[in-house]
Amino acid sequence: MRPKERRDSGQADLLRSRLDAIIDMNHALVKLSRTIDWSFLAERFGAVYEDKPGRPPLPTRLMAGLAILKHTYDLSDEVLCERWVENPYYQFFCGEEFFQHRLVFDRSSLTRWRQRMGEEKLQALLQESLSVATKTKAIKPSDLNRVIVDTTVQPKNVMFPTDARLLNRAREILVRLAKGACIKLRQSYGRIGKFALIKHQRYAHAKQFKRANRALRTLRTYLGRVIRDIGRKLEGNVDLLHQIALDRMLILARRVLDQKQHQRGPKVYSLHAPEVECIGKGKAHRPYELMAWTTPAPSGNVESGGATAGA
Repeated sequence: MRPKERRDSGQADLLRSRLDAIIDMNHALVKLSRTIDWSFLAERFGAVYEDKPGRPPLPTRLMAGLAILKHTYDLSDEVLCERWVENPYYQFFCGEEFFQHRLVFDRSSLTRWRQRMGEEKLQALLQESLSVATKTKAIKPSDLNRVIVDTTVQPKNVMFPTDARLLNRAREILVRLAKGACIKLRQSYGRIGKFALIKHQRYAHAKQFKRANRALRTLRTYLGRVIRDIGRKLEGNVDLLHQIALDRMLILARRVLDQKQHQRGPKVYSLHAPEVECIGKGKAHRPYELMAWTTPAPSGNVESGGATAGA
């Protein structure tokens, strides 16, 4: 059943005063409620419901208004419900004609409404907010032609190019992808690979570097065996989706396997963010920084800046 939308009846009550008679009609929320196209939101959100018997849903203006208030003032569901009962401007914004002393909805209705609408339908709120901002001249239409993204700090979980954890992580990801593609490996090295990583960390902590390098070579051997085993069994044995994921990961794993400490050219510092690069900044306190560059959108309407990535 579709929601029964509210309409301003204009009728008075003998025992109660109308909200528009006791509040300031020049308030920001009152002006905003008059600017928003509630019929557009009702049409977009109403398409989710089906004409079936049952209890009618809550009005779209009530739920959409609550969602706008929640994100505008950065409130939790509990605080939003408390302020809605106390604030007549909140109630007028959500379509009430008379002041309500109790909630006309349940708090859990907010969560269920968001889940029912989904992200795609909630984009209508963003679309309507941009429309209102344009009508009120808060922004110009020319400001929407280009989006400039410039970030200065973006933490990344990066590792040293020859780190033992990077080798072990590459092997674990390959084994997991192979299992998802139903590829039976000769050996996954899950248990002994973990022990080899622990050995390397303990030897390095104790400054026993010969033994640590021996454990590092063992991890490198395990990764190379898994790469070759998957490469032999990959062609024509899995579907296209799994093959694309495995091919991409095999390329990264081979780069991790072959890269050296002092080699020139790009290195892999993180498997989940292979775009991270190391550049020299010339700073005395930090000679090198890791930068992740965002790829521009295909339409060419997005300009992006670099983001510093820290270990």
